[in-house]
Amino acid sequence: MNRRKGMFLVITGAVFWGIGGTVAKKLFQQYQIDVDWLVTIRLLIAGCLLLTVQYFIKDRSQILGVWKNRRIAIHLIIFGLVGMLSVQYTYMASIKHGNAAVATLLQYLAPVMIILYLIFRKQTVLTRRDLLTVTLALVGCFFLLTNGSISQLSVPTLAIVWGVLSGIALTFYTLYAVPLLKQYDSLVIVGWAMIIGGFALSFIHPSWQMDFSSLPLKAYWYLTFIIVFGTMIAFWFFIESLQSLEPKESSLLGSIEPLAAVLTTVFWLKEPFSSFQWVGTACIIGMIFLLALNKEPSSSTSQPSKNEEPLRVS
Repeated sequence: MNRRKGMFLVITGAVFWGIGGTVAKKLFQQYQIDVDWLVTIRLLIAGCLLLTVQYFIKDRSQILGVWKNRRIAIHLIIFGLVGMLSVQYTYMASIKHGNAAVATLLQYLAPVMIILYLIFRKQTVLTRRDLLTVTLALVGCFFLLTNGSISQLSVPTLAIVWGVLSGIALTFYTLYAVPLLKQYDSLVIVGWAMIIGGFALSFIHPSWQMDFSSLPLKAYWYLTFIIVFGTMIAFWFFIESLQSLEPKESSLLGSIEPLAAVLTTVFWLKEPFSSFQWVGTACIIGMIFLLALNKEPSSSTSQPSKNEEPLRVS
């Protein structure tokens, strides 16, 4: 029963993440919601909700305890600004200029970037599995973005730029978070990082500068879904799944996220997706599954702590 519960939680969370990106595209497309405003409100509210969950069901002393160590506090602020804010903003910007499917798939190139970074830093060696992973990612991106023709791009250039930047930001986010996760619950780290990122972006686009009277009721339902289901509950469910599943299993099931983004983009928003783009999608999803099924880390230096919890960002 515990295992079934864990599988239900991680699959539900992944589906919420994928659908959340598509719903955001709907807000950008139909209601002209500003990217800056949406990212600000999403980070602030979701961050507060995650810390609330921590307060009631986990070790509440960690919520303020994380700020008592000056070195950790500085680390957390950098993570919130350069990691959390960057990955959230670039992801949403890629959705605005393209669609949720392409943005999600490009963001999932981050594991390949991490492999290349570790090889460059000589912290790991190139294996046949790594070579296959990189090949699948490159072939997938080629078909996804060019539709099989090198003469023109099938996705707007800005969407590609923001999507690649999202993958780079996710690479930093993942690597930089490791020391923090070894000492504090991930709900605390991600919750505060969201609040820090949202607070910083408030200076550029304050969350209260929005003509709420111009939005119909349906737009509020979309906003609620993105913030509560597509961010807070999705992350919480993923973390809770680790109580009954191994991180490898949760990561594998979590790769349903890009599939959910692709399907909802095609069948709900009616975005065109050609056969070559489906081939590219299959390559990237195959790359994700290959990484998730990898039982052995490629280097002893990159082994996660036994109690370390993977972070989710979409």
